[in-house]
Amino acid sequence: MAEPKENLGDTWVAELDLWRDGPPHELFKEMRAQCPVHWSAGMTEDPDEPGYWSVTRAEDVKTVSRDWRTYSSHPAVVIATHGFPVELEQKEFIAMDPPRHDRIKALFQAGFTPKRIALQEPRLRAIIEKVFSGLDGHETCDLVKDVAAPVVSRVTGEFVGIPEEEDPEWAALINARMGFEDEDVNQGRTPGEIIDELFARCQKLIAERRVEPRDDLASILVHAEVEGEELPEDEVVMGIALLLEGGLDSTKATFCSGMRELLEHPAERRKLLDDPSLIPSAVEESLRMFPPFAHMRRTATCDAELGGQQIKKGDKVIMWYPSSNRDEAVYEEPDRFDAERNPDHQSFGAGGRHFCLGFALARLELNVLFEETLRRYPEMELDGEPVMVQTTSLVQLKSLPVRLGPRGA
Repeated sequence: MAEPKENLGDTWVAELDLWRDGPPHELFKEMRAQCPVHWSAGMTEDPDEPGYWSVTRAEDVKTVSRDWRTYSSHPAVVIATHGFPVELEQKEFIAMDPPRHDRIKALFQAGFTPKRIALQEPRLRAIIEKVFSGLDGHETCDLVKDVAAPVVSRVTGEFVGIPEEEDPEWAALINARMGFEDEDVNQGRTPGEIIDELFARCQKLIAERRVEPRDDLASILVHAEVEGEELPEDEVVMGIALLLEGGLDSTKATFCSGMRELLEHPAERRKLLDDPSLIPSAVEESLRMFPPFAHMRRTATCDAELGGQQIKKGDKVIMWYPSSNRDEAVYEEPDRFDAERNPDHQSFGAGGRHFCLGFALARLELNVLFEETLRRYPEMELDGEPVMVQTTSLVQLKSLPVRLGPRGA
């Protein structure tokens, strides 16, 4: 293994202690300046796990993201495989390369066209109205648990085909899978127990859709054929899991982090209250500053040069979006929330085959959530200390307590 030119004391970037309060932005700033492609020799949580390269600048992340022949999604898109069986991770099409990745992803394209997403707006507003009506008479709430979670659970549930009464159980399960390092989130379940429950729930849904197909994504997966063959059941299960992971974690994470920023910086919130047409810009700024998923991994298929470092065949290469989205070479004052910035960013990926399938739905949800929250509660205030999920995989709050204030017009 080639040593980096500057290793910042051989910092292990994926150590959970560095992420207790969210992404280690000061560390990423040092890495971008001193060693933008940086080698970490191991992981405390899994001593047998090989080291990895951290990619921290936007241009290098773009290079890795778009060159799937050199930087493969196989065998996994996570840093370590100690949590969940890698053979199951490989069944998610996000962990596949073309051509199979493209063929499976294409199965879902019809469900995520901008035109179809736009038609969902009335239903989305109805879901949000129902959730907010449950706050009537309340002076306080937790924006994560009482607003964001139920909204995204129902929106995603309707796309996938989950009955409304099962939303809380599915959400808790997927949160446990994605943030399993956090004891509050995993609720005492081991990775094995989480997988067992996931398969049991998905197999029940699959059996129902085999008998009675519906206009939902679960039915598409169950009855799809790739190269003349139905998808194996484990690929259907992990396909459903991937849809839920993207839908349940992404919008909730960015909305809550963005609202926290607006509550802590009233001048930026005032801009949106005075001119709601700025909300789409504020959404993109929230996505830039708070990408819901902290990283994606690739594995080098051959020797390559990246950011002045020699990458060897088989090396793990980690794209850190909280860093690339605050790259000083791209953004002026990158740590400052600017509701008028309307930036390009890499929170849906940095181009290439794995660009997020649900980006149009996520944008619609975020725009309507910000709009309705600010309109209804223009004087909302923080009512306690926000708490981050303890994980290196997500940029996500698990609690955002607020005082609602008087209702707006």
